[in-house]
Amino acid sequence: MSTGVINFNIERWQAWAPGLACADAWAKWSLAPCCPADPELQPDVAFLPPLLRRRMSRLARMIFAIAAPLAEDQPRLPLVYASRHGEISRNFSLLSDLARSEPLSPTQFSLSVHNAIAGLWSIQRGDTSEMTALAAEGDGLEHAVIEASLLLDEGAPAVLLLIAEEQPPEPYRAWIDDVPFPYALGLLLKPGTDWQLSLTAADTDMPAARWPHALQLVRALHTTPSHFTHQWKTRRWNWQRTR
Repeated sequence: MSTGVINFNIERWQAWAPGLACADAWAKWSLAPCCPADPELQPDVAFLPPLLRRRMSRLARMIFAIAAPLAEDQPRLPLVYASRHGEISRNFSLLSDLARSEPLSPTQFSLSVHNAIAGLWSIQRGDTSEMTALAAEGDGLEHAVIEASLLLDEGAPAVLLLIAEEQPPEPYRAWIDDVPFPYALGLLLKPGTDWQLSLTAADTDMPAARWPHALQLVRALHTTPSHFTHQWKTRRWNWQRTR
């Protein structure tokens, strides 16, 4: 199993986690990664209309908090959104209502689907560009890069890539152990050769990484390694920064 090399530039990036909302904070975190002291903090989305803010989950707020600065000076912009667990907290709330034989909220239900956040973004910006929502495994970031690269190959001048995860509700945490804290990462990708991504087969297992791969990429953006890898099951992704 192998792929050709995918080339792209990371024009800008933005990330958010509790207590980590600016580049300086992420630079310090990259030197000494740790879990935030207060994982319940919310991102600042005061720029959004109050009615929309009230309807949004924290996952949606995280996405808007990182996407808005990347898109503010851009015209119509294709978007690729990836999340392994999506609106897991909202879905758990709906399941809990069902278990108690309580009626479901139409608003909660409509916003629980995986592409709801992309829909909210499209409506808020009035942008009808192509938007894709991916539900991938532990290498969702790489699959999102592939999707974004296809859009670039089709002529898009830039693509907004967003990946985010919310901590699962307590009853799920015995099975979901890949989200140490809530986080979101946004990349503004453009054509270029500053970064390369390729896929090879992995013959041996590797121990699970301490931090999700999106956060490993944040660390790489603050350091100068020329090459690093990310393995998920039998897939080994090779990242190469050329400059």
